[in-house]
Amino acid sequence: MQQYHNLLKHILDCGVEKGDRTGTGTLSVFGYQFRCDLQAGFPLLTTKKVHFKSVVHELLWFLRGDTNIRYLVQNGVRIWNEWPFQHWLEETGQAKDYPKYSPGWKDRMKDFVDQIKSDEAFAKKWGELGPVYGRQWRDFSGVDQIDQVIRDIKAKPHSRRLIVSAWNPVDIPIMVKAGLPPCHVLFQFYVSQGKLSCQLYQRSADAFLGVPFNIASYALLTLMVAQVCDLEPGDFVHTFGDVHLYSNHMEQTQTQLARDIRPLPTLALNPSVKAIDGFSYEDISLSGYDPHPPIKAPVAV
Repeated sequence: MQQYHNLLKHILDCGVEKGDRTGTGTLSVFGYQFRCDLQAGFPLLTTKKVHFKSVVHELLWFLRGDTNIRYLVQNGVRIWNEWPFQHWLEETGQAKDYPKYSPGWKDRMKDFVDQIKSDEAFAKKWGELGPVYGRQWRDFSGVDQIDQVIRDIKAKPHSRRLIVSAWNPVDIPIMVKAGLPPCHVLFQFYVSQGKLSCQLYQRSADAFLGVPFNIASYALLTLMVAQVCDLEPGDFVHTFGDVHLYSNHMEQTQTQLARDIRPLPTLALNPSVKAIDGFSYEDISLSGYDPHPPIKAPVAV
């Protein structure tokens, strides 16, 4: 994934210091793009280990139309926990007692996640993120965009309208209450010479923590849609708006850039699955993944 390393270097070389909603501070650039050939290997970073199980379960969660973190935490996925947890602290008057990222905050979050996992009523009230990705993908004002775009790819492969949008202005204020408005806001498919390509537009991108997941997730989605549409995979194109490194990710970024890039792994899908809703975790397998160790970094909430 030399393309990803080039992005990190570009931010370090050309980025400007910019404030942000979290108060952490960023080094930011506006407008960047790279391309991955999905037939050259699955674009999962090798210079640090990416938790592929989380990538798969999050994508299946989106495709289910789910917006509650309970499915994720029951499957060992923690990447969405901070936002509903912080919302719960604030709504229940506990935020002042548990400052962000303090040892007490982390311990309290573990208690919160355990209760989400074990208590369905608690999860229904406090694990809900609002009408985020899954809702918009599968029920955007009554339209199932995933079903629609797959039908259109099959019936009108040369269409320039093969688009799914997660940005619904009416629902943005509701999303903000317990989560975030969509960062990866729109993706478009493109069919040429029997191959399916996908371009993602991401309005805001945490280059160190979030982008590796986004690359893998949309590459996987492209492979899944290609299979159900009887097409070969083409390219994944990643286009960014504000792409940034948080000020507390600089040391980790330098550590990653100093590592050698290893060969990409291979991803295989169960060939018997012919419907997008037919995929389960067991239908997706990764082989040949030999990454460097993970690099921990705090999430800006």
